[in-house]
Amino acid sequence: MDKNKNAIKSLHDIAESDMSETEFLQAIENNMIPLKEFFTYYKCAIMEIETKFRVLNEQFSINGESNPIEFIQSRIKSYGSIFRKMTAKNVQPSLYEIEKNVSDIAGIRVVCSFVQDIYHLADCFLRQDDIFLIEKKDYIKNPKPNGYRSLHLIVEVPIFLENEKRLVKAEVQLRTIAMDFWASLEHKLRYKKNLSQNMLDMLTDDLKKCADQSAEWDIRMQNIKNIIESDQE
Repeated sequence: MDKNKNAIKSLHDIAESDMSETEFLQAIENNMIPLKEFFTYYKCAIMEIETKFRVLNEQFSINGESNPIEFIQSRIKSYGSIFRKMTAKNVQPSLYEIEKNVSDIAGIRVVCSFVQDIYHLADCFLRQDDIFLIEKKDYIKNPKPNGYRSLHLIVEVPIFLENEKRLVKAEVQLRTIAMDFWASLEHKLRYKKNLSQNMLDMLTDDLKKCADQSAEWDIRMQNIKNIIESDQE
């Protein structure tokens, strides 16, 4: 059995929050949907999307191809993160407006072996007739100024409840192992407390260099893979 199949994992637990459920509810007006039910929609969307990627990964194996997925992680935004985003976007304090305007409450990260795997997997995923693409941001071809690279897809996926079908938004991020490694470390270093401005400036420059070097490794590894595959034809 391919070891990559066993590497796929899920993280359905809601991320640690700096707001309590009570504080979040107090900040939300016109709460027509129970909060637990509201977040259940997003957990169901995560399960639907994860299953789709697992099926694709299995199909590649059946076809004699290497499994493109190294692992999958998912999360639900914390109350505090949702509230800060809602405030930054000037969204009215109601669950209806949050559902309408905050598109990344459910987040799925798909980590692949090679850059070409990302685009092939994303294309297969988006061709499915029950996946509706809302927005696509390619930070691989167009990295962020700090060097961040990833392919972001905002999609809607149907979830089937007891008495209704409901479309739920989710953000899918696809990246290589190198991109994920860099992003994880960058996040840890960036949010260290009590850093001076000089230290932040130095870290920004060094982290950008590390990101560029990671991208070079991805290109070299993809080239090696292409050479091996062409030699086997």
